[in-house]
Amino acid sequence: MNKQLTRTVFLTALSCGVIGSFYAQAQNSITGNIKNKHGNKVAAATITIKGSNTVAIADSVGNFKLSTNATLPLVLEISSAGYFKQQYKVVAFQNSPFLITLVEDSQIEEVVVTSRRRQEVVQDVPIPITVLGGTKVDETGSFNVNRLKELVPSVQLYASNARNTTLNIRGLGSTFGLTNDGIEPGVGFYIDGVYHARPAVTALDFIDVDRIEILRGPQGTLFGKNTTAGAFNITTKKPTFTPTAKAELSYGNYNFIQAKASISGGLAKNIAAKFSFSGTQRTGTIVNETSHQNYNGLNNVGIKGQLLWLPSDKVEVLFSADYNVQNPDGSALVVAGVTKTQRSAYRQYDSIVKDLGYAYPLIDPYARKVETDGWKHYQVISGAHINIDYKLGKGTLTSTTAWRFWYWDPANDRDFTAIPALTKSQGTSVHNQYSQEIRYAGNLNKQISSVFGAYFLYQNLATPTPQLEEVGSAQWRFVQTSNTGTQALYKTPGLLDNYGIKTDFNLNTISTALFGQIDWEITKGLHLLPGLRYNYDSKDLDYARTTYGGLQTTDPTLLALKKAVYANQAFSTNTSNTNLSGNITLSYRPVDNFNAYATYSTNYKSIGLNLGGLPTIGTSDSADLSVAQVKPEYVQHYEIGIKTRPIKGAILNITAYNTDIKDYQTTVQVPQIGLNRGYLANAEKVNVKGIEIDASYQYTRDFTINASLAYTDAKYVSFTNAPLPLEQTGKTVGGQQVAFTDASGGALPGVSNWNLAGGIDWSFTKGQFLNRTGKYFAAIDASYRSDYSSNPTPSAVLNVGGYSVVNGRIGFRSDSFSIFAWSRNLTGTNYFEQLQAAAGNSGLYAGVLGDPITYGITLKFSF
Repeated sequence: MNKQLTRTVFLTALSCGVIGSFYAQAQNSITGNIKNKHGNKVAAATITIKGSNTVAIADSVGNFKLSTNATLPLVLEISSAGYFKQQYKVVAFQNSPFLITLVEDSQIEEVVVTSRRRQEVVQDVPIPITVLGGTKVDETGSFNVNRLKELVPSVQLYASNARNTTLNIRGLGSTFGLTNDGIEPGVGFYIDGVYHARPAVTALDFIDVDRIEILRGPQGTLFGKNTTAGAFNITTKKPTFTPTAKAELSYGNYNFIQAKASISGGLAKNIAAKFSFSGTQRTGTIVNETSHQNYNGLNNVGIKGQLLWLPSDKVEVLFSADYNVQNPDGSALVVAGVTKTQRSAYRQYDSIVKDLGYAYPLIDPYARKVETDGWKHYQVISGAHINIDYKLGKGTLTSTTAWRFWYWDPANDRDFTAIPALTKSQGTSVHNQYSQEIRYAGNLNKQISSVFGAYFLYQNLATPTPQLEEVGSAQWRFVQTSNTGTQALYKTPGLLDNYGIKTDFNLNTISTALFGQIDWEITKGLHLLPGLRYNYDSKDLDYARTTYGGLQTTDPTLLALKKAVYANQAFSTNTSNTNLSGNITLSYRPVDNFNAYATYSTNYKSIGLNLGGLPTIGTSDSADLSVAQVKPEYVQHYEIGIKTRPIKGAILNITAYNTDIKDYQTTVQVPQIGLNRGYLANAEKVNVKGIEIDASYQYTRDFTINASLAYTDAKYVSFTNAPLPLEQTGKTVGGQQVAFTDASGGALPGVSNWNLAGGIDWSFTKGQFLNRTGKYFAAIDASYRSDYSSNPTPSAVLNVGGYSVVNGRIGFRSDSFSIFAWSRNLTGTNYFEQLQAAAGNSGLYAGVLGDPITYGITLKFSF
């Protein structure tokens, strides 16, 4: 008995020791410090481990300590009177204290941005920024950039299809009209830190957006790629270790169906994953009277996968890959009108159609009917990137390695009618880009913070199959200048039937840069922010086009007539250049609710290469190689602004700016059929100046009103060799026909003098819906823009009238569920977004219509 008792006591003691030892080892300490955004300690804050009874109270200087045997990852919930409740995820235990910043509950939400490569409250940043949260983007139906422009007055976007997209800020960025791939965009487009070089990316549906930051003005000392007009900085939501899922389903008129879903959760102790999907379909809003096919619809599918790996408390690795396909039934333009040119009566559009024996085209654009030969639009956008953040010293070292891919296969009818004139325009393209950015952002000392980085970008843009342009059996009458002499031979049967050109090109581009900016607090509230950027760019282009089809003949007269329409052309060109640019900002914030700043910056856009073909010299068929390259743009920019909180819950920001551009890169449209897309040229000088006012007022958490105004004055200071506008085609001076005019003093295309946007969001009563507690709400958004030119050279005809668009929604929302009805353009406004002349400048012009009234219902839930 004594031996058994002794053994029992020994085993019990041993077991207790093992258990105690295990428990002691499993207990981990979490220490931290709580501050507010101004660096002041927050005393008496409550810190709780989510899902447990473990609680700590911060001491008088904000320090706290928790002991737990919980497994990682875990979430801390921090609350304190006068501050928003916050969650902080702990993925690894560490010896040093966790530093947690609480945001003051000042009744208006504090918007945090990362545009300067660190987390900051947007009102504290001396840059004009518009921030749209993911919820705002979703609820307003702004599922791509084209729809965002109604919320941000300073943004302009025009697209006749995904490739022919112009994205501008303050009227600057890209050439207006048909895209020439040989120049760089002036507005940077970033998704999760990755620069996207092709404007077609703006057509993609957003997937799981956290926020969209729109920076106005030149940006070169904070971002990898240089941009002369501004940047879109889109941040998507990262994977979560806590299992989450959400789904969204919308249905509307025109058979609109949109489904979005994402699922996220932990795969291992320090690895989380997320998968997201988006699909959108809609019947087209324009009908082909002949085939009864609908155009301008939507047919988009996108998927995205992410892996988040946290190997230590200092390292975060995020891998992301996406694949997107769009395959709607083309993007048709409607005939908007016919105008007389200054050509002879024989070459007027009415006379041409009469001689051909065709019916006059339908001119009733708002009937949304076309008689064209067919349109197609197919594109693939995909890619992958890996982002590594490493906490080093008092900052973060970031590496972003990315690959992006774009494939484009369209079919367009460029005469915009059923007449077989310019029947085929198929500009296939494939683009690969590879980029690497290395950047360090952090504090050098208590008064100086900095961003320094290096960037490399390689792009290859080529033709996967030859690009095609082809004319039909009626084109002879459009190019014929008279019915006598040699010109009469254009009527030779079959001369131009299915006559066209096949174009191949290969463009290689390398861009590298070193950039940096420091923020020096000279004295409390007074900051000086100088920045520099050094660029190197090289481009290498091989271009070749050959004719095909038409009447096969050896007759030199007939061959000359064919060459006047299309001719073989081949050239190679290469260039490289460097540039040093920079900016300096002085910011003064004497109190929390007032921030004033002034900025001077220089910037540049690299040399452009013409990828749409070159004009011929005189009456010959020889290419004018002098315009194979266009000069780089040089920008000088001045800006002053204030950001204020005049009363509790209110924000009022005002910005004034002036931008001068030397050698502005623009598109020249000429009557030559072989230059259907136009070619690039330089306007000697452009000036853009304006004032922007942004205001919002959150009366209560349930009622918010916002309004924005942008006045923009954008003019050619000097453009002495501008192309003739449509109505002046055929103009003669002193008996000699001319092709150019002086457009100095004229307005830049696509820029309204006045742009306004505003909205109201009101959660008017609490309630329940399907046993869920939440609030019923109503919201309305409206935008207005005044008239604007729709032609590179100001025209008496190609002008878009001012218009207003009103969108609204009403429904119920809670933390995990919402349902609401919506309508876009609920007043049914008929308006054009763009007008453009048909190829050849015969007098007909067509337009891109804005969407008609659309409406539907959306259901969202998460868990």
